[in-house]
Amino acid sequence: MIDFTEEQLERYSRNILLQDLGPEGQSKIMEGKVLVIGTGGLGAPVSLYLAAAGVGTIGLVDSDVVDLSNLQRQVVHFTPDVGTPKVDSAEAKLKALNPGIEIKKYHTFVVADNIRDIIREYDFVIDGTDNFSAKFLINDACILENKPYSHGGILRFDGQTMTIKPGESACYRCVFNAPPPKNAVPTCSQAGVLGGVAGMLGTIQSVEAMKYLSGVGELLTDNLLTFNAASMNFRKVKFKKNPSCPVCGENPSIKELFDEEQPTCDLKK
Repeated sequence: MIDFTEEQLERYSRNILLQDLGPEGQSKIMEGKVLVIGTGGLGAPVSLYLAAAGVGTIGLVDSDVVDLSNLQRQVVHFTPDVGTPKVDSAEAKLKALNPGIEIKKYHTFVVADNIRDIIREYDFVIDGTDNFSAKFLINDACILENKPYSHGGILRFDGQTMTIKPGESACYRCVFNAPPPKNAVPTCSQAGVLGGVAGMLGTIQSVEAMKYLSGVGELLTDNLLTFNAASMNFRKVKFKKNPSCPVCGENPSIKELFDEEQPTCDLKK
């Protein structure tokens, strides 16, 4: 267990006071490594709460620069950051919030050729991406590398999330199998997204990461949590591993990564 400094004891006191977490759970969080893929609507609140909790190493993956339209929901970026790479903008805020953490930046897209090398050193992965091709790629890479991760998606007033533990729980392809047909789902630039919805879902994803690192609570495995912020209705739908899943089933056909061609939800616009 980490030998806490006085500053750390004060900073993380509200976590340490939790009966189920305590100093041992906080030590595990501080020793943890979490990769956040996408520092936009979901990755912004996720990364802020991970930094605040003291996650020891946070990886940030994003190829984009801050745009004025991002600021409605991507709360780790501020107006003076417009035009700045998102990973640089996010790093500055996270280090200002908690100088004791390590930030690793990847100013790039995740693609079939690089994602396995990027995720390999992390304990847990957050999918904060805005398109189906990236979501299926992250799922497949995490299955092949045996990395647990949190899936998240938002559109309009709606959010959905589930946590995947390779070899134990249903994966994203068990539930959805393949990306939808082109133009079947509107983009966020077409349909819009309420900014606070990103905060609601990203906060849930950050809690899943902290629960995994600390071993506290029950993860959203084999459950798809959906909500509609307009009605404030929440629903959990149970799933089981699909024995015919092409990536985690009994006879998987996906043994090498490939890039899907179908981007569908561009949160940058």
